[in-house]
Amino acid sequence: MLANPLCALAAAPPGFDQWRDNFRSRALAKGISDATWNRCMARVEPDMSVFRQMRNQPEFHEQIWQYINRRVSDWRVIHGREALRKNEALFARIERDFGVERGTLLALWGVESAYGDPLVQQNHMTPVFPSLAALAWNEPRRKAYWETELINAMKIVQRGWSTPEEMRGSWAGAMGHSQWMPEVWLNVGFDYDGDGKVSPFGRPDDALGSTAKYLVNRGKWRRGEHWGYEVRAPRGSASGSRSYAAWASAGVVRADGHPFPQPNASAQLWIPVQGGPAFLLGPNFNSVKSYNPSMNYALAICHLGDRCLGGPPFIQPFPGSERVMTLAEVQEMQTRLTKAGFDTGGTDGRVGNDTMKAIKDYQIKMGLQPADGYGGLKVLARLRQG
Repeated sequence: MLANPLCALAAAPPGFDQWRDNFRSRALAKGISDATWNRCMARVEPDMSVFRQMRNQPEFHEQIWQYINRRVSDWRVIHGREALRKNEALFARIERDFGVERGTLLALWGVESAYGDPLVQQNHMTPVFPSLAALAWNEPRRKAYWETELINAMKIVQRGWSTPEEMRGSWAGAMGHSQWMPEVWLNVGFDYDGDGKVSPFGRPDDALGSTAKYLVNRGKWRRGEHWGYEVRAPRGSASGSRSYAAWASAGVVRADGHPFPQPNASAQLWIPVQGGPAFLLGPNFNSVKSYNPSMNYALAICHLGDRCLGGPPFIQPFPGSERVMTLAEVQEMQTRLTKAGFDTGGTDGRVGNDTMKAIKDYQIKMGLQPADGYGGLKVLARLRQG
């Protein structure tokens, strides 16, 4: 155990101490006190592993059905329902205060931090000050950005909202239930649980309340409207925005056969892959996109939210897709990979980057094509053959 939890094992590389001395004056000019500087930065050593992690971000080229299956997994649906049960009062309060429906917020929480699972903090998060210090010192393309985030992190400590020891996150400094960067913490976060602090750690109130507020303010969330629906659309259906009633008149109907509950609300038709499911997307789909601009991310969030609230899988499958594996099947795959010498980082049924890398390495070794890191039924069948 290190005497100082903020220090990395190696001594400061050449040039770091000089940079830190120069940076100190810039931090103090931005309002950082001597006491805060000493607490956060006086003994910090740069975490040089961030550069390896930055370079080695795993490249997995997922088809949309693989992307959806991995995020709308059996593990996330099961644990999402449990997280909702435990936090029923909080989600009801957020719906009342902001109008953001619980399914969407629950899904964001599940995808960003596995519903705040402490094992994610323990196994995948590292102290933020050594990471940000390394990036601010030696990441040439965005030095000003990383210096600003390092100062923001010190401001959080100075306000008494957190401690350097508590502030653990990803290699890039994203922290807590909803993976806030320091700038987001300072400027978007607010004290929803009334304890006098703003925190993405501990109780999820501040993180989820702030995320809902963000979706309203930045994403223009519309109270009482659903994100959209899977539909059946005649070939050659028009594009553009029109009311659900107008779409229904043009022959576009919900895939489950139910009527549109708000026929006068507006929506746009989206068919991600020809031959796959089609969707009418309302404005709240774009609200989710304000959190992450990827269409696939937004669809995964919206679908996971529906599944956690009891909704079915997509009725029309994507071309060439496999069904989502059950939790037991994923755990069996992880166990078999581990026994075969491919470290999945655990056998809990969650598929993160460690499991995907293990799958990709296994696919390459066994000559399985494509070696895409997707752990599906074909990979499990091959593992069962031994």
